[in-house]
Amino acid sequence: MPTAFSSDRVEFIAHREADGWIEAVAADMAKILNADIAEHGRARMLLSGGTTPAPVYQALAELDVHWDRVEVSLADERWLSPQDRDSNAHLVRESFLQRAEGAHFDPLVRIGKPLPECVYTANLQAQYSLPPSVVALGMGNDGHTCSLFPGSRDLQRALESTLPYAALDATGCPGSNQWPLRITLTPHGLRACRQRLLLLRGKQKLEVLQHALDSNDVQQYPILAAIDQPGPRLRVHWAD
Repeated sequence: MPTAFSSDRVEFIAHREADGWIEAVAADMAKILNADIAEHGRARMLLSGGTTPAPVYQALAELDVHWDRVEVSLADERWLSPQDRDSNAHLVRESFLQRAEGAHFDPLVRIGKPLPECVYTANLQAQYSLPPSVVALGMGNDGHTCSLFPGSRDLQRALESTLPYAALDATGCPGSNQWPLRITLTPHGLRACRQRLLLLRGKQKLEVLQHALDSNDVQQYPILAAIDQPGPRLRVHWAD
């Protein structure tokens, strides 16, 4: 359990062990989706890639949700084919969609379409869809979330965008690994989400989050773009 973490800018929930963390996050997401299905008849959620949330998606798919009333898309994506094993679309398909029968998936990358057209389509899709009920976010050790990488040449433009999605070139940013070209949610897109969840594991990630809150520098810690938004506070689910 964390020994020192406190902030009135986030809702922080610590879990004692990994299995409890997985079950709690999945249950939280299901509750949010079911509430919007009850109110609006449908719900929409945005998922992130990475190994941390995969077991949560597996558990979520087994819960009692009318998946045929749920639209699924991504918080961000590498400039890769949705069939590429390194794409976020592939991870979501393997960990969630194959188990959640009936859920509709809108990838961010469209095969055969150039990057600007994919971004245009993602923004058009967001414009004519329900506001996302929930977005599941991760955070890198560099303080990035979605594909908002500190030091990237397009970061300021993405932070100032009035559209939900933007293209971003993270060439030279270690956290982007060998996939610098990205499509990412912007702060404008994050603001539209009814509930923002941050899924964290390990003491190092908790320290990064604390440093971000102490710094108030969104250029150095883009995770702040998910924190400093109107509406419900970012809900952080953490386990060691």
